[in-house]
Amino acid sequence: SNPPAPTLFYITIMSFTVYIIQSFTTDRYYVGQTKDLSKRLIEHNNGKSLSTRHGKPWHLIFHKTFPTRSLALQFESKIKKRGINRFLIDQDNG
Repeated sequence: SNPPAPTLFYITIMSFTVYIIQSFTTDRYYVGQTKDLSKRLIEHNNGKSLSTRHGKPWHLIFHKTFPTRSLALQFESKIKKRGINRFLIDQDNG
């Protein structure tokens, strides 16, 4: 008899990205997190997000990837508490 065929396991590694975008027309920042950064940027620039409908075009100025949504949300919260502008200044001086 033939040995059983090997079982293949596929592990999908999800990653979540915290990002900061900037509107050069309104000089505003926005921070968010997503599984699909490219798709999310298109949504922001197509007016699909109420928070960023005004201020197009939006430009990606910072992003960082995390293995879980929980870690991404924690980091996003840290940025919001610090203030996006102060967080960015810290990054430049870091």
